[in-house]
Amino acid sequence: MDARLLDILVCPVCKGELIYKKVEQELICKPCKLVYPIRDGIPVMLEAEARPLTDTEA
Repeated sequence: MDARLLDILVCPVCKGELIYKKVEQELICKPCKLVYPIRDGIPVMLEAEARPLTDTEA
């Protein structure tokens, strides 16, 4: 994942910062408690494609 892209990406719901999880290939928005997948190097920034953040991940 390109560091420049990570600098400009925000949560599409709340416009908050995202946390990049390299191994899991996911972007996490803690305020919204959503996890966005990264597929084939491309972040999928759709609320419908996000999964809920689990208690252990928070």
